[in-house]
Amino acid sequence: MTMEAYRYGDGSITYPGHPRGPDGSEPVGTVDLSEYTAEVVTWTTSHATPPGVREPNTLAIVEFDVDGTPVRAIGQVTTDDVEIGDEVEPVHVDELREPGAGIREPASQDWDGYRFEPTG
Repeated sequence: MTMEAYRYGDGSITYPGHPRGPDGSEPVGTVDLSEYTAEVVTWTTSHATPPGVREPNTLAIVEFDVDGTPVRAIGQVTTDDVEIGDEVEPVHVDELREPGAGIREPASQDWDGYRFEPTG
């Protein structure tokens, strides 16, 4: 599985990808962010999470450097022990929330994706 970002002709990269770049152009390629490390820009911990989401749930905004182009993403962190400036890497998880929790149809709540894990 890839953590796919879109690259545009003007050199910008967005995550998640969008059909139109900042200058209105269509994507010209993709970048797999799971092949890069990122730096924690800021983080927070939620203690009142939706049904099926782990509690506490630490989230971070991270910034990747893709060949000199900054790309920001937000996501769960694998630990509650994280600080601004920490280096993290994306790690794929099969389940970001428990699909059977809550009142919604479980199949609609079955999400895989990436969490950020400190490298040090």
